[in-house]
Amino acid sequence: MRLDKFLKSSRLIKRRTVAKEVTDAGRVWVNGRVAKAATDVKVEDVLRIRYGNRITEVRVLQVTENPRKEVAAEMYEVLQTESTTDTDTTSHPS
Repeated sequence: MRLDKFLKSSRLIKRRTVAKEVTDAGRVWVNGRVAKAATDVKVEDVLRIRYGNRITEVRVLQVTENPRKEVAAEMYEVLQTESTTDTDTTSHPS
């Protein structure tokens, strides 16, 4: 599944257009590498998302095309969440 579609389906980001903008801006990493919207997401991938003033790291548990709201949270496991006030949008994960 495309990264932007996964972000929307899992409800990590509410709209697919916003997910595409965030990925194209270089604010999402898949397994430690900067990813674009069309990057393929698979089970066990680790995503690091810098969105707003927070960074969230999740592991993909399942890839479902059109999950119901109740199932969407089961698509991933949150590994880490951190807040940031840094305005630099080009920072790289440690």
